[in-house]
Amino acid sequence: MFNMKNIAIYGKSISEKNLKFLRILINSLIQELDAEIYIHHHLKDYDSLNKNLNLKVFDEENLSSCKVDLLISFGGDGTLLDTVTMIRNSDIPVLGVNAGRLGFLANINQDDILLAVKALKDKDFKLDQRSLLQVENNNLMASSISNFALNEVTVHKKDSSSMLKIDASLDDEYLNTYWSDGLIVATPTGSTAYSLSCGGPIITPGSNNFVITPISPHNLNLRPMVVGDDVSIRLEAESRESQFLVTMDSRSVSLSNNECILIKKADFSIKLVELPDHNFFKTVRNKLFWGKDSRN
Repeated sequence: MFNMKNIAIYGKSISEKNLKFLRILINSLIQELDAEIYIHHHLKDYDSLNKNLNLKVFDEENLSSCKVDLLISFGGDGTLLDTVTMIRNSDIPVLGVNAGRLGFLANINQDDILLAVKALKDKDFKLDQRSLLQVENNNLMASSISNFALNEVTVHKKDSSSMLKIDASLDDEYLNTYWSDGLIVATPTGSTAYSLSCGGPIITPGSNNFVITPISPHNLNLRPMVVGDDVSIRLEAESRESQFLVTMDSRSVSLSNNECILIKKADFSIKLVELPDHNFFKTVRNKLFWGKDSRN
């Protein structure tokens, strides 16, 4: 049986309007679940949160020692992506409450907070396993930047208007040379993010695929390509500048020309809490305004 006694809440900059909803969330978790609440140290300076509430504080270093049963991301999709670097392979489920804008991942609206807490209390939810990408490169792995991504890994140009030349191989088989502003390798989760805005397809979670999407390719015949998630994708980029950028979700590192990166499926996954009536297809319909045609 899934335990809900220790719950951590992560957020960043929160407006006064959203603080009201955060207090509602914390109070309802305490009252309905009798939960011990841990707030991230970014939130500890908000006086209205600490007033009359016995909240503990966590950070990236001590999260594992708190024996957290659930981590709630309070913010937008970017906030939820940040939580991935905290929980890593700890198997802690993540629930996203949307206090941002679009909210593909953080798809629980603030007006539904009480319904979400009730679903947690009644254990009326599913855990949706989401695959991640892992990047291998000697200089990257020697840095302090986490080398995995829930949404996408992107290779793109740095401080230049000139294109990149990117050689791509799948399992050591040459695929293509891309002349473009960059190249995106996205998971099914990330297929509704940057890749989608560059013309990539929407891929359902659990479909065991990745998508390779060029960014503004010079050759108009180049199209996004869906590949199995059991392949290794090798990229070698060359620019007129001395460096190019590799971005994993929102974290970037500069690499030198002709350095190779190897992208493959990570050996762990992330569990997202899926509440009733908040599945992937409903989220896509709502966020992309499908079905709003007056003829439906």
